[in-house]
Amino acid sequence: LSLNPSGEQKGFIVKLTYFKLDPVLLLFTCLTGEEKESVEEVLSNVSLAPAQSLWTTEASGSVKLRMDEDCLQEPITVHQMFKASVEKYNSLWALATRKKDKWEKITFSEYYHRCRTAARSFLKLGLERFHSVAILGFNSAEWFFSAVGTIFAGGVMTGIYATNSPEACHHVASDSKANIIVVENQKQLDKILQVVDRLPHLKAIVQYSGPLQKTVSNLYSWEEFMELGQDIPEKDLDEIIRSQKANQCCVLIYTSGTTGKPKGVMLSHDNITWTAHHASRAGDVQPANSRQESLVSYLPLSHIAAQIYDLWTGIQWGELVYFAQPDALKGTLISTLKDVHPSSHMGVPRVWEKMMEKIKEGIAHSGYLKKKMVTWAMTLSLEAHQKGINKGEERPFLFSLADSLVLEKLRAELGLSECLKFFSGAAPIGKETVEFFLALNIILYEAYGMSESTGPHFMSGPKAYRLASCGKVVPGCKFKLANEDGDGNGEVCFWGRNVFMGYLNLEDKTRETLDKDGWLRSGDLGRADKDGFLYITGRMKELIITAGGENIPPLPIEDAVKKEIPIISNAMLIGDNRKFLSMLLTLKCSFNAETMEPTDNLSLEALECCQQLGSQAKKVSDITGEKDKEVYQFIQNGIDNVNSRAVSNAQRIQKWTVLPKDFSVSGGELGPTMKLRRPVVLELYRQEIEKFYM
Repeated sequence: LSLNPSGEQKGFIVKLTYFKLDPVLLLFTCLTGEEKESVEEVLSNVSLAPAQSLWTTEASGSVKLRMDEDCLQEPITVHQMFKASVEKYNSLWALATRKKDKWEKITFSEYYHRCRTAARSFLKLGLERFHSVAILGFNSAEWFFSAVGTIFAGGVMTGIYATNSPEACHHVASDSKANIIVVENQKQLDKILQVVDRLPHLKAIVQYSGPLQKTVSNLYSWEEFMELGQDIPEKDLDEIIRSQKANQCCVLIYTSGTTGKPKGVMLSHDNITWTAHHASRAGDVQPANSRQESLVSYLPLSHIAAQIYDLWTGIQWGELVYFAQPDALKGTLISTLKDVHPSSHMGVPRVWEKMMEKIKEGIAHSGYLKKKMVTWAMTLSLEAHQKGINKGEERPFLFSLADSLVLEKLRAELGLSECLKFFSGAAPIGKETVEFFLALNIILYEAYGMSESTGPHFMSGPKAYRLASCGKVVPGCKFKLANEDGDGNGEVCFWGRNVFMGYLNLEDKTRETLDKDGWLRSGDLGRADKDGFLYITGRMKELIITAGGENIPPLPIEDAVKKEIPIISNAMLIGDNRKFLSMLLTLKCSFNAETMEPTDNLSLEALECCQQLGSQAKKVSDITGEKDKEVYQFIQNGIDNVNSRAVSNAQRIQKWTVLPKDFSVSGGELGPTMKLRRPVVLELYRQEIEKFYM
């Protein structure tokens, strides 16, 4: 505390230096006035790789960090972050894997040493500096050991989506110059074996689950792999670790290819460690020495959302990560949630929608009295949340009663009875889904960001929540809205330590995405309210520009149709360079539990809707082709209602059709995180679209 000559408080600085206990908290500044430490002073204590620019397109390149007076945390490497966590959380459980109906757990100390063992084995196999280890398979402890071990060994880790085709796997492995590919099982191995002759940098393949069924040169089981590096001295590994700098690349995230060929997003040590620390705290994640968080890992780790949430935040704050079964999204996820009772849970919108459908089905099969009780409780909950959000009112007694008598049991059916925080990310979530969960007394905290921003740049949380908003900017980050229109909508642009290094080997794409001052252009349209809450209003690349020159964001219209017509699963607006708008629709159906492909059978919700209309339809094919007049009239009435609220004639849907099957990942219409792949849909259903305009 410093005082000026008159005795008044001038400013203060609190500086905590934990060189052994917590390098992530090397610097915490809380100050006013001229006592503030400068960026130069912080960097004078840090060894960074020489850099001339904020971006690079080379895996071996280095970048300047976006440090400013609001973002003074000392840059550290992944190893520094992990070592600090091990010293704090040494004997706490870190990872849990279900084997033979029993959870097998390892501590943070064991976790760290297994990563070192994997690193030495990668070195033995010839992993070169800044070459990649590509990991292809479902979430597991071995996935984590491989990812962290790669970075310790000086390589760059990259995930490959388990749903990728052999050619898509080849693109990632070839582009990242993979020296080693780690596969889950024979199914994934077969994909690599189909393209192995076109991977000149590949030296070995490691399989981490199931017995080796083929004799292949340089193919190792996980057990064999972990023994390979025994003769690599620990000091050699330590030397490589010490050579790593926070502004160098350590992770590659390949975009899902929604708008073209996947691009390699290069993330630095600082991108990972800074985001793991700051974004998670914005979501109120607690350090394990306060209260250990637990979660279930099941979303694709090749996507930045799951990777930052499960892997890197888990290390940073000492979380206990349970690995779901590989068939989690085919129906076993809820069983796992019921078994472990996580303290926080993240889902993409489609996962939350599936949970919503499960609860709705359960209610539909209930007796009259239970239905009335559930409806009463959910109505009270939704009203209480809406009033509380708008006016800051306390929850009424009846709501508390409804929660304890009814809603707690519904949450328990989802395995979320002890869950305190619920997150949604990777794609926009519909208002209907958000409100349904509010009715269960579950607040879905939305995160918004990109692979290029190391995941979340905006976060909702207990202290930053507003309905329909994706929250406030993560502390230490900045945003601006470029080219705002009269309604305050502009392109959302990001700035912060989480902004990526550049696209691997793609200078033109990097220059397109970063403006001349280094701001990351999201391509999303948004507006901010007076309190700094962000609302995404559309995507620039998805913006429909009609032949008459009217700009129309498709998402609000699509969401309105799905809300108005509950039998509809997916709706895609058409109209770019066209004289009028049209729409492709799919019906809600059941999915094959093994393949996750849509079936011809209508979902329970769709069946109930048909019965209320007097329709006898049981299958999608009973309706399509205008075979069911009642359902088609119901859809037309819904379209008419949406059109009646359109702000102009140009925004009215003139024609529509019901497609013979729902969209899916396997069908290509949806990406790995269930995002609609509009260019693919336009190509797949070109004939149906052209019929609208004949």
